[in-house]
Amino acid sequence: MKAMKCFSFSYGDENGEPKTPKSTSVQSSMSNGHEGRKSGSDFTSMDMSDSSTVSSTRVSFTSLTQNPSGKSYNNLREFSITELKTATRNFSRALMIGEGGFGGVYRAVIRKADGSGQKIDVAIKQLSRRGLQGHKEWLTEVNVLGFVDHPNLVKLVGYSSEDDERGIQRLLVYEYMQNRSVQDHLSRFQTPLPWSTRLKIARDAARGLAYLHEGMEFQIIFRDFKSSNILLDKNWNAKLSDFGLARLGPSDELSHVSTAVVGTVGYAAPEYVQTGRLTYKSDVWSFGIFLYELITGRRPFDRNKPKNEQKLFHWVRRHLSNDPQKFQKILDPRLEGNYSVKSAQKLAAVANKCLHRQPKMRPKMSQVVEILNTIVEDESAESLEESSSPCFEGAATPKNGVFERSITEGLKKRLLDPVVGENKWFVCLSPKVISTS
Repeated sequence: MKAMKCFSFSYGDENGEPKTPKSTSVQSSMSNGHEGRKSGSDFTSMDMSDSSTVSSTRVSFTSLTQNPSGKSYNNLREFSITELKTATRNFSRALMIGEGGFGGVYRAVIRKADGSGQKIDVAIKQLSRRGLQGHKEWLTEVNVLGFVDHPNLVKLVGYSSEDDERGIQRLLVYEYMQNRSVQDHLSRFQTPLPWSTRLKIARDAARGLAYLHEGMEFQIIFRDFKSSNILLDKNWNAKLSDFGLARLGPSDELSHVSTAVVGTVGYAAPEYVQTGRLTYKSDVWSFGIFLYELITGRRPFDRNKPKNEQKLFHWVRRHLSNDPQKFQKILDPRLEGNYSVKSAQKLAAVANKCLHRQPKMRPKMSQVVEILNTIVEDESAESLEESSSPCFEGAATPKNGVFERSITEGLKKRLLDPVVGENKWFVCLSPKVISTS
């Protein structure tokens, strides 16, 4: 009897994010490794097989990253299990910084392989034998991150795969990203990201995607672009991570890649969910949803919201308006008014272009980067102009990407305490007033 296509429901995605399924064969798909411990949100996770039906004419990641002799071109370091056990104190829970269906992520310190003895911080992802991320995804991660090189892609330092008393151990060693994921900061349990930082993150992420799509001789489709897969380093630079679901783009004679649908509900492009036909424009759609996240502070799908607000895409579309007062209703309330409505409207316009129902009408990520460069530059110029004004002096000081005091608070202080910056206050009220000193 012919198998009937169906959705398989399960619980346990460590992000509380439901996965997008579509396949005749049901099995677990990968989970993510850097997004931290499980959140308290309860979302439906739908995990399906990742068996590809891609044309046999397409080359694999492995063939691209190896020369004819079979030797890998990448510069990844191969670790022994003993080395990584020592670095993590035998995978001590005290060093665990993330946990999910895939296994655990541990912070550790290792010495560089150049003989200098210099130590570096790393994040070591240990894949559980019973985990959702299988050998196929592990191999894809190694091949992709071992071959690509871009400042907005997380760096894979090395890997390990060998037998020990517990069976086959598969581990990945990444550069340590001190400020965790964007999703962590957009959640209600973290200090909110200031608006200027959100704009920079949007541009960084766009640059990373543009490189994958257009920066090499072949194309890579991320396929699982989302805020939990965007990590922040100590300087708040954003880098894409977790490439286990990545796929090579179609060859010249093909318009798309046919594959089982995997990803995360709320991010997956509608045409991909409906047909299984994957193109780089699917990533562009996901990026548009991510921009909505940055603007609103909401998740793409949230069962804890009222039914008519659960899907971010539909909720935002109902509230989009050229009227600044109406538009501000969708902006993240935790920003407490510390944003430029003009730049937020521009960012929403970029998102809308990325979220066009017709994939061909969506922009390339290189075009998105150009627009975001302009938005970031305009925002910086506007902020510089405001900060140079006596009214705004000392009103807001960024520290570690977070504003210590808002502009509103700075002005309020001058209103309540005219002794502070008295002469400057008079100048702000009326440039024609002569200083009393």
